[in-house]
Order: sequence, then structure tokens, then C-alpha cells
Amino acid sequence: MRAHSPFPPPTDSPMEQRRLIPFAIFFVALFMLWSNWVKFNQPPATIPASAAVPAPSASAAPVPDDGSVPVPLPDTSLPVSSTDLPADSRPRSVHIIETDVIRAAVSAEGGNIIKLELLKHHSSDNPENPFVIFDDGKAHIYEAQSGFSGDKLPNHRSLFEFVTPGESSVLQDGQEKIELRLKASVAEGVTVTKILTFTRGSYLIDVAHEIENKSGADVSAQAYFQFLRDGKPAEQVSSGFFSGAQTFTGPAFYTEASKFQKVTFEDITKGKAKIPDSADNGWVALVQHYFVSAWLSPEKADRTFQASTTKNGNYVVRVLLNKVAVGQGNTERIGARLYAGPQDQNKLEEIAPGLKLVVDYGILTVIAAPLFWLLSLLHSLTGNWGWAIILVTVIIKALFFPLSAASYKSMAKMRVLAPRLQRMKEQYGNDKVKMQQEMMKLYREEKINPLGGCLPILVQIPVFLALYWVLLGSVEMRQAPWLGWIQDLSVRDPYFVLPIIMGVSMLVQTKLNPSPPDPMQAKIMMAMPIVFTFMFLWFPSGLVLYWVVNNLLSIAQQWQITRMIEQGKGKKLPKAANDSKA
Repeated sequence: MRAHSPFPPPTDSPMEQRRLIPFAIFFVALFMLWSNWVKFNQPPATIPASAAVPAPSASAAPVPDDGSVPVPLPDTSLPVSSTDLPADSRPRSVHIIETDVIRAAVSAEGGNIIKLELLKHHSSDNPENPFVIFDDGKAHIYEAQSGFSGDKLPNHRSLFEFVTPGESSVLQDGQEKIELRLKASVAEGVTVTKILTFTRGSYLIDVAHEIENKSGADVSAQAYFQFLRDGKPAEQVSSGFFSGAQTFTGPAFYTEASKFQKVTFEDITKGKAKIPDSADNGWVALVQHYFVSAWLSPEKADRTFQASTTKNGNYVVRVLLNKVAVGQGNTERIGARLYAGPQDQNKLEEIAPGLKLVVDYGILTVIAAPLFWLLSLLHSLTGNWGWAIILVTVIIKALFFPLSAASYKSMAKMRVLAPRLQRMKEQYGNDKVKMQQEMMKLYREEKINPLGGCLPILVQIPVFLALYWVLLGSVEMRQAPWLGWIQDLSVRDPYFVLPIIMGVSMLVQTKLNPSPPDPMQAKIMMAMPIVFTFMFLWFPSGLVLYWVVNNLLSIAQQWQITRMIEQGKGKKLPKAANDSKA
């Protein structure tokens, strides 16, 4: 009577299939990783200046022929931005503000911040230069603008006079804040003072407008805060084979009702952008790799969100506050906070609800977020992200030690049984059904799971992918050194040392595993370390570091278990042992 097998009849021996399954699983994971990298880093479509602007949708403000960005009111059309004008017609008057973390250039035109450098973060092209987030046109068109709709109050193109003297202001030792004041008079008896306040150690800038009304009549004020940006991708990700790949760059909106929404520049151009409805909370941001800028309006103040294009193909995203009446003889202060800096996960949520969502780990957030928390904890102890990655690897390996130990025991027993399995193959020849029955009988007698070797890889795949997203999306890893030649864990190893060590470790693991009886499969197994080494050449060095340490720990564990089994110190295998000595 035939023994019933719990597995479907194979086309080859289960041992041969078992050897292919882990690599099939891992290749699928690597394919997903590769595909996600390409998809996530795909540059957003840039729209040429000559592109036709489609009819507006309900979620985007219309764009008239003069390139203005009007609000949905008949008398509140705003003129074009200065960056839509010829370069020689733009005002040159600026005031430079420098704190311990930022250096900003504020233009007399609208009091706009036309350039902002992050002094604690360095350019990828030249590490000696600070990273530039707002740019006046050298690499990008990217400004933070604000003003009022209508013709009685200044907008983002109106000329202001600097009240603060001099051409620059520097935060001095012992000074916590620095303030820049600009003033504009646009109607008789109405004066608007724009006040920008910079704070030590902070990437938050308070932007306020004080409206002093001595005109003899009430003044209606409707403030807006907006970003103007071109559609070019942000900082280039230089990582060998993936050089030139880009992460998502574009607007994002958040309200308590609609939650976090990313919007592509292409959708804005096509009039398909999904913009949140009017709300009394929420913010608008521009997201790019590692950095973000956001206008944070006062909570519980009614607002409307808008996104549109300008005549020459730039983009405007903004928040428009409801009208405020400024009575005769009164002074009204209307403002918002501007954040422009790194996507520091430990601080973003404290700044505004939902702001930490700009750090996007995709579908693996449930694993990546705790993983980053653990990495941050270990970094606080070691002071080095590389050592934190190594400690995380050790902790993960320890947590799954029983599972991997059981798998390695199964593989070690399979190694002991290999001679007997080979004789079975020779004995039964092409009678694969009979050979399957005998092999499954042997596995049951020796309590061996032929698929047990898959478990370590299955456990590692989610962690591997989650760590990839952490390294890709966490600004804390940007330009973070480990030791020696590894000066940035978020990019590839410049000398490919870690990938080569990883390949050698895979070769050692292959030698510890039982050899497939089929010669072709044996050749494939020996080629795997070479294939994987090539693929890992271009991955972030922090990710390769994790895999190298994991492999080394696995080799030590597998070697010890294999030695115990082969010496008979593990579970006794009388039949297998006898057969192996025969």
C-alpha cells in the first residue's frame, strides 16, 4: 500500500526542489526591491513651459493667460511671481539672515525667502557646501512666498522696504531669536509690516503680517502662504548602477479628514490633482528626498488648499486663509509658521500633526517604523549608525535564533542523508513516484522537514526590505559614516568591499549546505554568490553591512549545528549515520 505524501508529486526530487525554493523566494524579493526602487525613484514628469494648460478642475485654481495664480474670487487675481519675469527685471535687493542652522536670503519683493541653505547638512555634489533647499534659480526655482489677495494689501510681488538695517543679520552668541522686518504702504493710511522670526537651533520660521489700518474705513484681508517651484527632481541619488534615479518630489497636503495625500506635478498640470476640501486644520508641503518644506497655518482657522501651474510651467501650491476684517484704527496680525529642513522623524510630529508622514516607508511601514525606532535607540548608545545597524542585526538574529536553529538542524540532517538519497536516486532510476514515496518515508522517520531551509530566508526578507526603505528614506542615514571608507551608509560602498565580503560569505554558506544531487543545480548553486554579489554592488552600504553581519552570524550558527549533527551530538540519526558510513 502506497504511503500517502502530504506534498504534491514533484517533477524532481524534493531535495532538489528544496534547494531552489529559497532562491526563488529571494529572487522574487529582490525583483520587488528592484522594481520598487525604480518606481519610487522615477523622476516626476517635468512639464515644458510651452505646454498647454488644461481647463481647471474643482481641485485646482484656474491659470489665466498672464500666468497669475488667482484665488476663487472675482477680484483677487494675483500677478505672476518674480521668477516668471525676465531675470533682468527682478529686484535684486535682499537681506541675509544667518542662524546656527540656516542661512536665508529674503527679497524685498514680497518679503519672499528666495534662497535657504541648511548649514548642518551638506551638498552631495560638494560636501564643503551646505545643502540648498530654497533656490533662486541656480539649480531650481523654489521660493516660499506669502501675501494678501486683492488690490489694497501687498501680495508676493509687492515691493517692501527693509526696516531692519544693513544687508545681513547674524544670530550672535547668547541670542535666541533674530527678527527681520519689512514694511509696505499700499493704500492711504494702510501699512503692512512683514515680520520673519528665526530661532536658534530651529528650522521653523515665524512669518507674520501686521496690518495697521488708519484709512478711516474697514479693510478686508485674505492672506495666503505658498510655495513656487519648478518641476525638476530634487537632489540626485548617486548610487552606481542607479545613478540618476530620483525619489518623489512634489506637493503633499494633510487635514484631519483627508489625512496625508501626495500629489504629482503631472496631475496638477492635467487638472487631476486631488486636493483636500476646505478645512479648519491642516498644512501644505513640498516633499523631496530627505527634506521637506511646509506652511503650517494656525489651528482651527478656516482655510482652502490650492495647486496650479504658472504660465511658464512652474507650480504653485498654497493655503489660503479666510478673510479677516481690520477695523478702523485697529492693527491685525495674521501669520503662519514655515518649516524648511530635514525630515527628522523625532521632531516632525512635535511640529504639526501628521507631518512625520512625509517620511514614507510604503507598505512596510509596520516593520520599518519600529526598526528605525530601534536603530535610533542604539544610535543614541553608540553614536554611530553603522554600529547601530550591526547591533540591530545581532538582535534580530537572536530573536529568531530558535527558528533558524531548527532550520539549520534540518539542513544538517539533510547533509548527513545526502549519500543515502543519492543511492535512492540511482536505485529507482526514472521511477520518480517510488523514489518520492521512499524519500518522504525517510524524512518522516528522521523527523526532517525538507523545506525547513527556506525559513531563515523567509524571515530575513521583510526585515531586509524594511531596512532598505529606512536607509532610503531616513535623513538621519544621509551622509552618516560608519568607519574607514564607508562615509555614507545611504549610498553604495565606493570600493565594493562589503559586497565582495558578502559574496564570500554566501559562498561559505553554500559549502555548508548539502549539495544538490543534480550536477546542473549544483553549478547554479555555486553561481548564486556571484550573481548576488553583482546585485549588491549598487545597494546602500548600510543594507549590505546588515547582510554581511547576518551571513557571518548564520555561518557560525550553521557550522556549529552541522558539526554537532555530523558528530552525532545532536539528535541521533542511526539509519542516516549507518548509511553515510556504508
